[in-house]
Amino acid sequence: MGEHVNLVRTYTRGVATAACTLLMAAALGAAGAGASNAGTAAPRTRLIASSVLGGDYKITLTALRSTEDQYAASVRMQVYTHSGGAWKESDRVTVGGVDGWLWYPLTGSGAVCQFSTASTEPAPVTVSLQITPSIGCSEPAHYLVKQGRVFAG
Repeated sequence: MGEHVNLVRTYTRGVATAACTLLMAAALGAAGAGASNAGTAAPRTRLIASSVLGGDYKITLTALRSTEDQYAASVRMQVYTHSGGAWKESDRVTVGGVDGWLWYPLTGSGAVCQFSTASTEPAPVTVSLQITPSIGCSEPAHYLVKQGRVFAG
């Protein structure tokens, strides 16, 4: 008897999901034939890590979703210096290759394997990110931030 109830619930849920999908497809089709489907509702960027080093530097890692491949992403490391009461970008680099990461592992749980910084001059920065849950983490990339500029470490 219990199995029958589960089958009915699953079937009903499937019908409701199919109905919602058809309604959404019809609404999107009517909303604009010229509109692009490529990530209109999907986020294009997501902050994945940030560190403030005293009052000198703020360093962020941001995932940037590819415009060519919905599953690919790049990672941008930005350095900010504190000036005039506000943080101002002083440099940025791409961590790894352009579109060399996968969007979902980068923006999911456990995306940042290592992000270490130190309040020294130059400031060392080490970054290791999840390639996929099954593959694990990337080899650490090492950088130095010196006078607000990023150098390979």
